[in-house]
Amino acid sequence: MNNRITLTQNNPEPVLVIGSLAYDHIMTPVADSGRIAGGSANYAALALSQFAPGRVVGVVGSDYEQELVELLETRGMDTAGIERDLSGKTFFWRGRYHENFNRRDTLVTELNVFEHFNPKIPEAYRKSKYVMLGAIHPALQHSVLDQLEDKEKGAFVLADTFQLWIDVAREELLRLFSRVSMISINDAEAELLTGQDNIFKAGYALQKKTPIVLIKKGEHGAVLFHEKGLFMLPAYPVLEMQDPTGAGDSFAGAFIGALSAQGGADFDALRQAMVYAAAVGSLTVQAFGFNRLIADDISHEIKKRAQALRELTQF
Repeated sequence: MNNRITLTQNNPEPVLVIGSLAYDHIMTPVADSGRIAGGSANYAALALSQFAPGRVVGVVGSDYEQELVELLETRGMDTAGIERDLSGKTFFWRGRYHENFNRRDTLVTELNVFEHFNPKIPEAYRKSKYVMLGAIHPALQHSVLDQLEDKEKGAFVLADTFQLWIDVAREELLRLFSRVSMISINDAEAELLTGQDNIFKAGYALQKKTPIVLIKKGEHGAVLFHEKGLFMLPAYPVLEMQDPTGAGDSFAGAFIGALSAQGGADFDALRQAMVYAAAVGSLTVQAFGFNRLIADDISHEIKKRAQALRELTQF
């Protein structure tokens, strides 16, 4: 991919992404997607590809279309870490969103080959300087960290999670936080995990576990907690939403891709990365699946929305 958004690095480091590759069936108040490709690794990889090359680790079943793997490759992703398990089908999820898109019901979850997923990090990936741990089981996230060679030598590791792991693997999750550079979590999950009654109390509590905390608030933006202070960013105003699935994954992917494109992760770089991540997330929700992330005008739109967000936050 030759039309990446250049920030400060002409040759950014590849970003290692570990997560799910899946099929989804999404029903919203607007439309019905039918069976489409999804999964956290797909969203994150396609989002970060706008800023940096990447490496993808995941598992797919016998039914997964090879064209989807090739799509990642055309976007600058190394797919040697994608395992094809012929013993079963690919992870599948079906869900329905409510009228305001803020709540959804899971109708079907078929883990299939993902149930036995045990990430195997290829030798060539183990010195990755930027790593995104998608919201897989904390035990698997620990396994990935155990396989990395440079975790203690400056690798920046962003870990995502969601409510299920708070409910069933809280201690493993909290132990993970002490091993990573940064965590990404939504406001309800942060309050549930810490027992605090607002996101600021929750964010400060989580900072005792890990250096950098990003709390996502959906249509109300995000808050970054850092030793140098807070940074609050509104969401880009989206007037017509079609599918919020994967918005958090694409936000996180764009975030760490933008860090790689800047060649660092100081407070200024983190704030810049949030702006680009918010722009990408706002685009994701305007089409089913990751269709908006592969549109011809995506780079132009990201830059346009990032500039609009800067103008929204200046006075």
